[in-house]
Amino acid sequence: MGKAAGFTLGELAAALHATLEGDPARVVTAVAPLDTAGPDQISFLIDARYAAAAKRSRAGAFLAGTDASGLPGPVLRTEAPQQALIDLLALFHPEAPATPGIAPSAVVAPDACVDATASVGPFAVVEPGALVGAGVRIHAFVFVGRGAEVGEGSVLHPRVVLCAGVILGRRVVVHPGAVVGADGFGYAFDGEAHRKIPQVGGVLIEDDVEIGANTTIDRAMLGQTIVRRGTKIDNLVQIAHNVEIGEHSIIVAQVGISGSSRIGRGVVLAGQVGVADHLTVGDRAVVLAQSGLARDVAPGEKLFGTPARPVLQAKRIWVVEEQLPEIARRLRAAERRLQRLEGQLGIAAPELPKGETDDGGR
Repeated sequence: MGKAAGFTLGELAAALHATLEGDPARVVTAVAPLDTAGPDQISFLIDARYAAAAKRSRAGAFLAGTDASGLPGPVLRTEAPQQALIDLLALFHPEAPATPGIAPSAVVAPDACVDATASVGPFAVVEPGALVGAGVRIHAFVFVGRGAEVGEGSVLHPRVVLCAGVILGRRVVVHPGAVVGADGFGYAFDGEAHRKIPQVGGVLIEDDVEIGANTTIDRAMLGQTIVRRGTKIDNLVQIAHNVEIGEHSIIVAQVGISGSSRIGRGVVLAGQVGVADHLTVGDRAVVLAQSGLARDVAPGEKLFGTPARPVLQAKRIWVVEEQLPEIARRLRAAERRLQRLEGQLGIAAPELPKGETDDGGR
């Protein structure tokens, strides 16, 4: 399996534990989207919203769920098409094997411990006391600080910085430009200047965490900033000092989490969510994009908006906001009618407090 020319549908069916409807000898050479796939490529129907696009597709074969119908070609059917797609992509795009060893231009301290099966790329720096585990891949220009630990099977992409004492678990992936373990943002004004509060804690990243490009995770003032196992963090995320994020959470791009907040297990923070300091977000909570959290969030709660409110309430407010110009127009018309009626009845307008007007400032 895995010939340069591609795979037969029979081979793919076996590898994906899928049921094949079509010729098992047919060869496909690549995976492609529905709208661009050609006769020698396989595409996929994961979401029913794209059923019409799938029926128009020129793909030579399709990966789909058990309920998909009307597809114009051979079909690999599976109970879990999203998971099968992950395996399919891995078959066509296997990760290039690493060559163990230390590049001649890398700088590795004499007392750093680098496993013989690890690879350290060009111009990488591994400082004194650092530990690099089995099968670790350190790409070019990575910096591993004094006393840092990189667990078995982890991958540090180019220009990653692990500051002193940072601990990564097993199979952690850190994408280019991320910085883990920079000082937390802590200052106290003494009447003349902002004095820096020493940030002497650490960072602990547990097993199977993924950290996106140019994300920053600050070290704790005391103790540890912690990202629990299985959590996935997108690009351009800021995680402040002493934050703790629970297992299997999803933190999407441009989220900012302020110091000492606690994010529970299985939480989703969508893009550009802001979390104020010292808050608690309960397990399985979901906060939708561009929301601002200024209070604790109960387990399972789903919030939206700034300030964040329960989703249904936030949507009702949103609808009313869009109607405000019309509401204001109707209110002004009602005020004019009321003034005319008061004039006809000889009722004097109420006296307003000093400095106020009856036109709403118009």
